[in-house]
Amino acid sequence: MARCDVCFRRCELAEGQIGFCGARKNQGGAIVSGYYGQISSLALDPVEKKPLAHFYPGSMILSAGSLGCNLQCPFCQNHEIAQRGRDGCFSVPTETVEPARLVAIAERCRSKGNIGIAFTYNEPLVGYEYVRDTSQLAHERGMKTVLVSNGTASLKVLGEIAPYIDAMNIDLKGFSDEYYRDVLHGDRQMTMDFIREAVKGCHVELTTLIVPGINDAEEEIRAISSWIAGLKNVYGGKSGAEIPLHVTRFFPRYRMTDRRPTEVETIYRLAEAAKEQLQYVHVGNC
Repeated sequence: MARCDVCFRRCELAEGQIGFCGARKNQGGAIVSGYYGQISSLALDPVEKKPLAHFYPGSMILSAGSLGCNLQCPFCQNHEIAQRGRDGCFSVPTETVEPARLVAIAERCRSKGNIGIAFTYNEPLVGYEYVRDTSQLAHERGMKTVLVSNGTASLKVLGEIAPYIDAMNIDLKGFSDEYYRDVLHGDRQMTMDFIREAVKGCHVELTTLIVPGINDAEEEIRAISSWIAGLKNVYGGKSGAEIPLHVTRFFPRYRMTDRRPTEVETIYRLAEAAKEQLQYVHVGNC
């Protein structure tokens, strides 16, 4: 048996067994990334789509996704690559793209306004080794690197990638342990610890998806924004109040198609409440 140390689950796996995330496995007595270099999605996106509003606005960034996720959000918009089906497999094919090749593709896109590489679409940190290795090469070629993550990872994993990441967008999906545990199958404290440390090392923006009837109360968004405002030692000598927050609109997806989209008015009302504590609040999906 071997134990994974990527997230709070610390899956204990027998030889050949795959963890909860569907992406890490016991191979020869060691826990490894089962999809190292396997790319399921590749696109040249506006950096604002990550979403990053205060990091090289107007630029493009080559966005790469793999397979797997250590949460099980019932509204996942990328569930085909994040969640395994009933047969235990993912429903999309992948192509092997080693770090040097992905960096070369990113370099060829410079003429289209590309500034670097974003690791996104699924949860990149279930394959953090690829993020680390590719980002190191990208930095050597003078390119920027971006991580889009749910923040459900250990500080050890953060330490592995932090020297090579220039910006992150991290989900802070809500502010109750019950929501994280019962709906997302996650751990709020691990996410908060990850954010608390991440803001010290690079540019960070945060995202909260507003789901009707779950986390759409003004009291909750005020609790979130107050916690963000209180973060210390923020990168660039900024205060916690200067960390951008994206308040985004829910649409029915995956296993949560029985709910209506969040009302646009609700998003703007909650954004205004967040602005009581934060300087930069952006609305999304409206």
